[in-house]
Amino acid sequence: MEPVLEATGLVKQYRRVRAVDGVSLSVAPGERVALLGPNGAGKTTTLLMLLGVLTPDEGSIEIFGYKLPRYRQHAMENVGFVAGYLPLAERLRVREFLGLYARLYSSANPADLIERGLERFGVGHLATAMGGELSSGQKTLVGIVKATLHSPRLLVLDEPTASLDPDVANRVRTGLLAYAEETGASMLVTSHNMDEVQRLAHRVIFIQAGAIAANDTPAAVAAQFGSEDLEEVFIQLAKE
Repeated sequence: MEPVLEATGLVKQYRRVRAVDGVSLSVAPGERVALLGPNGAGKTTTLLMLLGVLTPDEGSIEIFGYKLPRYRQHAMENVGFVAGYLPLAERLRVREFLGLYARLYSSANPADLIERGLERFGVGHLATAMGGELSSGQKTLVGIVKATLHSPRLLVLDEPTASLDPDVANRVRTGLLAYAEETGASMLVTSHNMDEVQRLAHRVIFIQAGAIAANDTPAAVAAQFGSEDLEEVFIQLAKE
């Protein structure tokens, strides 16, 4: 099957620093991939290029067969983006906020989609709350509901459980897995939580100094570095 996302030879240069140096990666239909690396390794820059926010200096990106940046709008119709730092409208109730995006997505049954999303992530009790009343964890959960309203076939998640308490983080992971299993969607996720990565990801890609240092299943990558788990690999790469 054709990959839902394919990037080849990505390069991004910032003055004297080459943040990304020849990165190539792909995500298959239904595959969940973790993009990992220590701070400054180049994973955020890579992620922003894959979303079409940054244009690579070299290389190519295709999402669902659409080349970026020319066909970005068509590509993003099938992509949902989640990050804990994305803002929520503070003066709208949660249901109003989600309804706004459901209409933007031209959903035929916005009320049904909103109810299903709230239920999937266990936040139905927040439907009438104002955005400004929510905790950071609750905002993250509502943000994930928003990102899945249009049933994207690819979810891109940037540290989706960062700074969340264990209970909320577990609800995020459980909801994401339920969504993936229900819809067959692919995922590309960044995280510093290696237990989370091993639960979510079929495959991990480690980036170090702007280049790919490892690309395989979690168990195979750990074995490649002579480690028992991914956390040891992460620490080893961060020291280099």
